[in-house]
Amino acid sequence: MLSVATSRPHGRAALWLSAAAMSAALAFSGVLVATAPANAEDSASYTGIVLGVGANETQRTVTWYTSADSAQVVQLAPSSALVGGEFVASVTTFSATGAANIASSGGFNRHATLSGLQENTQYSYRVGSDGNWSPTYSFKTQSFEGDFDFLFFGDPQIGASGNVANDQAGWVDTMNVALNANPDTELLVSGGDQVETANTEAQWDAFLAPEQLRSYPWAATIGNHDVGGKAYEQHFYTPNTDYSADYYRGGNTATESGGDYWYIYKDVLFIDLNSNSYNNATGGGDEAHVQYVTDVVKAHGADAKYTVLVYHHSIYSAASHAKDADNKVRRVDFPTTFSELGVDLVLQGHDHVYTRSYEIKDGEKANPEEQPGANEVFVGEGGVIYMTANSASGSKYYDITAPDNSGTSGAGNGADPLNPSSYWYNSVQSQEKTRSYVKVQVKSDQLVVEGIRSQASANGGVESKIDSVTIHPFHADGGQDLQVVVPTAAPGEFGWTIDGHNGLVDLGTAEEKNGYFEATGAINPIAVSDTRSSLSPWSITSVLSDFADGDKTFPGSYLGWTPKVVTAGAGAVAGAAVSSGFDGGAGLSVDRVLGAATQGHDKGEALLGADLDLKLPTQTATGSYRAKLTITALAG
Repeated sequence: MLSVATSRPHGRAALWLSAAAMSAALAFSGVLVATAPANAEDSASYTGIVLGVGANETQRTVTWYTSADSAQVVQLAPSSALVGGEFVASVTTFSATGAANIASSGGFNRHATLSGLQENTQYSYRVGSDGNWSPTYSFKTQSFEGDFDFLFFGDPQIGASGNVANDQAGWVDTMNVALNANPDTELLVSGGDQVETANTEAQWDAFLAPEQLRSYPWAATIGNHDVGGKAYEQHFYTPNTDYSADYYRGGNTATESGGDYWYIYKDVLFIDLNSNSYNNATGGGDEAHVQYVTDVVKAHGADAKYTVLVYHHSIYSAASHAKDADNKVRRVDFPTTFSELGVDLVLQGHDHVYTRSYEIKDGEKANPEEQPGANEVFVGEGGVIYMTANSASGSKYYDITAPDNSGTSGAGNGADPLNPSSYWYNSVQSQEKTRSYVKVQVKSDQLVVEGIRSQASANGGVESKIDSVTIHPFHADGGQDLQVVVPTAAPGEFGWTIDGHNGLVDLGTAEEKNGYFEATGAINPIAVSDTRSSLSPWSITSVLSDFADGDKTFPGSYLGWTPKVVTAGAGAVAGAAVSSGFDGGAGLSVDRVLGAATQGHDKGEALLGADLDLKLPTQTATGSYRAKLTITALAG
């Protein structure tokens, strides 16, 4: 038996049936209370309020500083429930926890996790206690399924120029430009180095000045300028964080900030690392990070369709830090594991320059023919794209440095044979010494990554593009990936699309019929060639896994098919039609014959296909589902 089915690690390249479907109401996990009369005894002040990312799209975190060590909460309500801007009716409260700040910061810190959020809802919130509240802020959730955009910001490093006010002004302007142009973006992702000096609160105040940090969730990343004190941890609470000593520089949990964390937002598993801990001799270092990423991907990779890593120290950059000894260590320690785990994109900062790598696999350029600046990349198995973001505030830039003769793989900083002025690993490297940010569009079968100017340069105006690339993910050889979108059950209009792009078989959006959903499509044809003198029989069979979207599933038996011989030859005869199990039976959840030939058939080639028919109950949960169609060849 010859099996031609392969799979990407943890099922991410499995036959994917993408389904966006019926929405279910999500209840708040907080307690409903009515606002109480003013309490003059609590005169605490609240500063540094920042909205953070939660463990998934139904959560947000809020972190703040307070002058009083008192019981405090976050009050949350749909903005439509406020009257004249006041929380006049029942609201949801989330209790806050925290501790005393270090002496140089003063006061106390608090944080709370807002959970049970519903999609497409504008919320208002405030922090404090009865009779003494902060101003009211708001944020909006969007659909919990489908495409979304996020923005990535490199090194604001407020104070690096020596002029905090100027750095703050540049940072505020970048945020204004970015969010005015992308008001529906759903996450703001950090490349690290929020400030120049870890425990200088004046710099933190300037960093937190943009009002957007109260309305869009900030996914914090720790940089080398953030690590030297506790202020970073005081200002940011992150989900699923491991604060073990292995994830701190030198194992120093007492006076430094650190930790690795992860979260899933829609179809993306984000993993954020403290790359300041890299030296295995003084702590967990890279070895611990590699194990952390491995464990998280094994546990949660199948719950997402993309994996994105974020850490501060760019291992593939082009400026002052490109040849740093510590980055060369990481450049050896990280890439092979990231390739083996099926990571799609790595976002980095630290070098205050813009770079985009070639497709990298196991620490080498995966495709020697990939051209510099290509705006479309079809990655193979294990291919990873690495991005470095330039300064978002304009506080500091580094000049691009020249390649050397240290090699064109691994830790080497040799020249690109296709573009000798660049490093071997960089498809694009740019230093315009103007502020910028990175926009990432997450689509059903591609990632679109763009470097965008937030300040005009000689090469383009505000919001012009430094670089743009469409990354097409790998789909496993020997099998096929299917996608269908299941809509919310409703008597009204519906629609569906098919996208066979890059090996993906897209069943589109299912159509609501009389008591069930239905979607149709066709597999990519299977070519069979048989030139054996023995003229022995052969058959092509397939079996389908269950469809899954995180912890939501429905049986593969709901998919049926009608095999056909597209091009005759090699004695091919189409297999029997199999009905959807919705009408009874096992559908494609057990081995079914796509095509076969008997003993003594003619030599030659054939092309086999099959029309697909998916039926499933209208009670199926909203989601974007994938399953794996395993194709096996048997030759007698």
